[in-house]
Amino acid sequence: MENNEKQSCAIKTSVGGQALLEGIMMKGPEKSAMAVRKPNGEIDLSVWDTKKLTGIRKIPFIRGTFNFIDTLIQGYDCLMKSAEISGQEEEPDKIELWLNKVFGKAAGAVFGTVVTFLAAALAIGLFFGVPALICGFIGNYVENKILLSAIEGVIKIAMFLAYIIGVSKMSDIHRTFMYHGAEHKTIFCYEKGLELTVENVRKQQRFHPRCGTSFLLIVLVVSVLVSSVITWENVFIRVLLKVLMLPVTVGI
Repeated sequence: MENNEKQSCAIKTSVGGQALLEGIMMKGPEKSAMAVRKPNGEIDLSVWDTKKLTGIRKIPFIRGTFNFIDTLIQGYDCLMKSAEISGQEEEPDKIELWLNKVFGKAAGAVFGTVVTFLAAALAIGLFFGVPALICGFIGNYVENKILLSAIEGVIKIAMFLAYIIGVSKMSDIHRTFMYHGAEHKTIFCYEKGLELTVENVRKQQRFHPRCGTSFLLIVLVVSVLVSSVITWENVFIRVLLKVLMLPVTVGI
């Protein structure tokens, strides 16, 4: 075979993914897949049709919110499944046992909803409430509202980076981040049209421009612009309005 016939072509793709417990999930325009390492070392592979946005959910700007919600739901579902497959699922505590008794087969969905709600409440309090309260105090000395919004944005980004660095020190999360990096390398390899081998994947970059973590940083930056038009008269009303404006921020 001639050398020019061996050369690969770059592939334009929208394939993305997510790190799981001992595995990764990949989502393409047509198919999605999840690969998880079992305790015996074997790889459990699942493939399913990718859920497509239809109707109003496809409209630019609006679709951003639906994509974000669908990604969160599917990501959480895959994460729970990976915990079960990889053998890292813990014994149910008293709350889970009570949910199983009351809700039966629906207990998993109920528990997931409660956990998601609590996580969302914690995230809102940490990344919306705390910066707003700090800047509410700083507002006694800074009159420029745009500057105050910029300071609030810097605080949010600093807290987010500190959070990422902090959780990465935990052994389980560090292991998951390693799978996250491997996922990026694999997508780079695929996009370059190279054969998907371990050797080819290892040569690729670890940071991908379409990374979900990078997306969250962009959301934080955009939120600074959106927040600049929200009142500073009452900190609690400001936090509430910022939460209500989340679809606008994510849509942008």
